[in-house]
Amino acid sequence: MRTANSSEHSITVTIAGTPVIIAPLTQTETAASALGAVNIVASGPSMQDVDFAPLLPRPTFFVNGSIGLLEQYDFAQVAGYVITDARFITHQPEMICTHYRGQPLYATQAVYQAMAKQMPEIIEQYHHAMRLIFAVDRPPSSSALPRYLKWLQKKPKLADYQQHRAFIIDARHAPQAIGVSLDVTQGFVEAGTVAYATAQLAYTLGASSIHLYGIDLLNSTQPRFYENEDNRAPCKLDKAVMERIVPSFQLLCARYADNGVCVVNHSPISKHLFGSYNNQTLS
Repeated sequence: MRTANSSEHSITVTIAGTPVIIAPLTQTETAASALGAVNIVASGPSMQDVDFAPLLPRPTFFVNGSIGLLEQYDFAQVAGYVITDARFITHQPEMICTHYRGQPLYATQAVYQAMAKQMPEIIEQYHHAMRLIFAVDRPPSSSALPRYLKWLQKKPKLADYQQHRAFIIDARHAPQAIGVSLDVTQGFVEAGTVAYATAQLAYTLGASSIHLYGIDLLNSTQPRFYENEDNRAPCKLDKAVMERIVPSFQLLCARYADNGVCVVNHSPISKHLFGSYNNQTLS
């Protein structure tokens, strides 16, 4: 099945009556990228106990609220900032307004649309650093159909991409199919957490090894490291962890390892669930 290749899909948001184009991530960009060993820093409570010294020299991806770490630590390279769920814009707009300063931003159409409404000045100023990414089974839409007719747009199924060379799909997994992308310009596969999309992005951008931090999963009832009990945003990970997130990461780790890219889970909470783990300095 043919995907909605991102090279064919920019999106346009309107800022103060002026159209602003958000460009897609393209294969030309990914082919020129060779990041080496990278970190992906999520927002689990275990981040409070991380020794950041070995992380700082490495290209690092931040997701959602973990971008707040830039205020405390001097990371050598921000490889990317990733947001896939527009609800983060609603619940934590101050994180972006305070910490986003034109770093490479990879986000979905819904996220950019939410940003255009809530923080238009950021899109206006930094749109050149923003790239569109999309879930393979939820490609960007520019349809002018009214909301009550959106059902006419047939939603592709993940199983439809079993024969596509950019994806590895396990359609037999229950209760729903899981998969992993080998080329995010063709779309990423969702698993219920932004960190999963980010790992696929890192692989596409030429990571030689992927080091995961703060993807705790099993303590999702606790506030994220930048939250407290009074300002925490809702979290729905608990229902999806064992049915979807963990099997997806297990598939990703195995398939990327087959291609020479090791995925290391450094979370003391979830390290036994997926990914290799050691206490040595990153290599």
